[in-house]
Amino acid sequence: MEEDPDKKKKREDKAREKQLKKEKFLLKQAQEQDRHPSRASKRNGRKNVKGGVEDENPEDCVDPETPSGDKKRMSCQMSKQYSPSAVEKSWYEWWEKSGFFVADASSTKQPFVIVYPPPNVTGALHIGHALTAAIQDTMIRWRRMSGYNALWVPGMDHGGIATQVVVEKKIMREKQLTRHDLGRERFISEVWKWKHKYGGTILQQLRRLGTSMDWSRECFTMDDRRSNAVTEAFVRLYKHGLIYRDVRLVNWDCVLRTAISDIEVCNITPAHDPEDFDVGKRHNLDFINIFTDDGKINSNGGFKFEGMPRFKAREAIIEVLQQKGLYRGSESNEMRLGVCSRSNDIVEPLIKPQWYVMSEDLGKQALHALERKKLDIIPKQFTADWKRWLGNIHDWCISRQLWWGHQIPAWYVMLEDDTLQEYGAYEDHWIVARNEKEAQEEASLRYNGKKFHLRQDPDVLDTWFSAGLYPLSVLGWPDVTEDLRAFYPTSVLETGHDIIFFWVARMVMLGMNLGGDVPFRKIYLHPMIRDAHGRKISKSLGNVIDPIEVINGISLEGLHKRLEDSNLDPKELTVARAGQKKDFPDGIDECGADALRFALVSYMAQSDKINLDIKRVVGYRQWCNKLWNAVRFAMTKLGDDYTPPAKLNPDVLPFSCQWILSVLNKTISKTIKALESFEFSNATSAVYSWWQYQLCDVFIEVVKPYFTGNDPKFASERIFAKDTLWFCLDNGLRLLHPFMPFVTEELWQRLPSPMECKREESIMISSYPSPVECWNNERVEDEMALLESAVKSLRSLSNERHERRPAFALCQTQMVTKIINNYKLEIVTLSNLSSLTVINENDPVPSGYAMSLVNESLSVYVEPQGNIFSEAGQEQIQKHIQELRKQIERLEKTINAPAYEDKVPSHIQDGNRKKLESLLKKLDTFKM
Repeated sequence: MEEDPDKKKKREDKAREKQLKKEKFLLKQAQEQDRHPSRASKRNGRKNVKGGVEDENPEDCVDPETPSGDKKRMSCQMSKQYSPSAVEKSWYEWWEKSGFFVADASSTKQPFVIVYPPPNVTGALHIGHALTAAIQDTMIRWRRMSGYNALWVPGMDHGGIATQVVVEKKIMREKQLTRHDLGRERFISEVWKWKHKYGGTILQQLRRLGTSMDWSRECFTMDDRRSNAVTEAFVRLYKHGLIYRDVRLVNWDCVLRTAISDIEVCNITPAHDPEDFDVGKRHNLDFINIFTDDGKINSNGGFKFEGMPRFKAREAIIEVLQQKGLYRGSESNEMRLGVCSRSNDIVEPLIKPQWYVMSEDLGKQALHALERKKLDIIPKQFTADWKRWLGNIHDWCISRQLWWGHQIPAWYVMLEDDTLQEYGAYEDHWIVARNEKEAQEEASLRYNGKKFHLRQDPDVLDTWFSAGLYPLSVLGWPDVTEDLRAFYPTSVLETGHDIIFFWVARMVMLGMNLGGDVPFRKIYLHPMIRDAHGRKISKSLGNVIDPIEVINGISLEGLHKRLEDSNLDPKELTVARAGQKKDFPDGIDECGADALRFALVSYMAQSDKINLDIKRVVGYRQWCNKLWNAVRFAMTKLGDDYTPPAKLNPDVLPFSCQWILSVLNKTISKTIKALESFEFSNATSAVYSWWQYQLCDVFIEVVKPYFTGNDPKFASERIFAKDTLWFCLDNGLRLLHPFMPFVTEELWQRLPSPMECKREESIMISSYPSPVECWNNERVEDEMALLESAVKSLRSLSNERHERRPAFALCQTQMVTKIINNYKLEIVTLSNLSSLTVINENDPVPSGYAMSLVNESLSVYVEPQGNIFSEAGQEQIQKHIQELRKQIERLEKTINAPAYEDKVPSHIQDGNRKKLESLLKKLDTFKM
């Protein structure tokens, strides 16, 4: 079996590099012995040379231990292989301790502000959090490096319903008690204990992802400042007539035992499950006889249904009606059934007094903000949803029958002389105030001289109410703080499109009314993540992806263990385990945070969903190794005493150096343009392509001959190549940093610093690259494009790479002849040839050589090994022959057409004749 050509190429390249290292080492050793005999002998004492090849001392490649918060102490030599865990260690603690993430409210720089969507305190990091973090950190790091006063605010949400459910389950499991057994005060105390012990885990995990959040401004939706903002917002909206209390039908969730808002209800077509209550039917009853004196059910009879689950009670009622002959059967009734988006329980209509936000006017303001260009939504497809929902908005029920949350700042006044002494009997007895003392004072004024006592509404506010205030409250509102003056409105709201109405629209509505302006200028809505097969992420499918497991790696057994620790039933567990075994038969390789971040951001070209394949993340982890080796190669060529210049003069540089700087310039422009327009996938593609296909695959390969031995003819080229290589790595790492913060920091710190200018302490506070006008060179790019085409054709002629062979280039024009002659060394190097001979159309074509047509002006020939042409080369030749014959047939048909010589102008006839001669000549070149 033939060896894979790519593997052979890598093996050859590795062998050449090893030989270069050997030669360099022996030369350096000889020079060292001449200058410092004693030092050389000491060095040889700790390095072994076997067969003349230098072996690394493994200890020199191990990073020394770094005290927490100190700048990372790196090994004196780079290891041969990139290790995510080694590279990503220690940098974050140093960044945070150094204050690189902290924004200055007094700065004169233009602000760029993002508020991270606050995750619930119950949460653990999931892949959606990781996507949000990767996108936002890319933006914030890019803007910080671009000279902005960048602020990224972290925080947590108290997650009313979710957190209460978690703690209720905990105390039931540990103490066999319900929250009602504990009472409200003790239960709330248990929730706070839980929050202090377990809450915020996700924020530590976000640190592991490398998020450059300003932790000095970390907040929690139920801390004192945020709670004060919630109370103030409620009071102001009430006094402005935008909050009111009313008795209406609400959406009641029987599992959560609370009202929910309209947009938390999903309308579905019910399925008929024989184990559940049969929905989707119309039941026909004899209403006339039910309510006659003879047939009516005793009014006390209803008590026997008390305490029954609602669906069982309905079955029991039907059974009673059947016994009494009052049931007339049922029929299928197509319907849409309301289901709670949180509990998946069927929602029941219930008449209940609740607090509401009057939303029509607030919705119009949010709608007008978009129409007046004060707000921009990206992607544009969501503007239609925005207009549709806000144009038909309903009032927002903000009462929740929970204990964990912001208790509604409203007190019911119970007058001593009220006829009805039940709580809430009189709707005009409510007082909204900031605290009980203020409520007491207002009640005393309203009911002058009357005796009363107050009772606060036990309900709490919808969690989305406090979340809707978040851009204001995190900056200190309602106080007019320095942060509020400096950073409101924020710059971008980035989140998933699934909460555009739950959260995004409500932030705009409340921000405009209470803050006087939109809370952010742009809304960027990212896709929802699915698995590699396009399925929704679900525990029961076993396709839940924990970002930390991707970063650190995990075995299949470890994945199974996570499932077993969850609350799946046995059937779901079996399905989930099978799903994991199919998708991750060998578990998940250690990928590191950089690879995961880059992969997630690169997926952003997809519109409404991302089909995440972990193999793609693994691929980027391997690419990190490519970056590592590129810098490692460079460090061996630059040498210990190298100092880069402050700037480059491209006019004196070799061709390949001019080219790499010119394409780097274009990559910088493409990347910045893509980031500015939120086209993140285009940004990653631009950066990846330059590093992979231009720097590593072409430039680094093409300059290697300059460093082979000490050939004096390449003396200046070596110097220029070193300078260009340094500039490429410095710019390339800074260009890549917002996407991959850890590996870029580590590699950048290893680069030597320019002597003429002071370098920043960290790559994250250095400047983002900007195009350098004098680096642009279209002519050089065009010439390199021709060379790359020739190299591609030469490589395609044979799959065999281990033996270097001679080649010919047949040039049809003087310009092409000049270019190929000028850059024969580059072509020979990239194509792995033994020689390249340039011939023109008057020279004899080499006989027996494999041939490929690069373009109409250039053909290349390679001596085949054992007269066996590669399959790909033969196919290409046949294609060219077929295309040439088609062109010749079409042209001959035109020339031989009746009255051609009479009707067609002579200059066109001359052109056609010359073209036909050229085509026939090219066809002859394919003959062996």
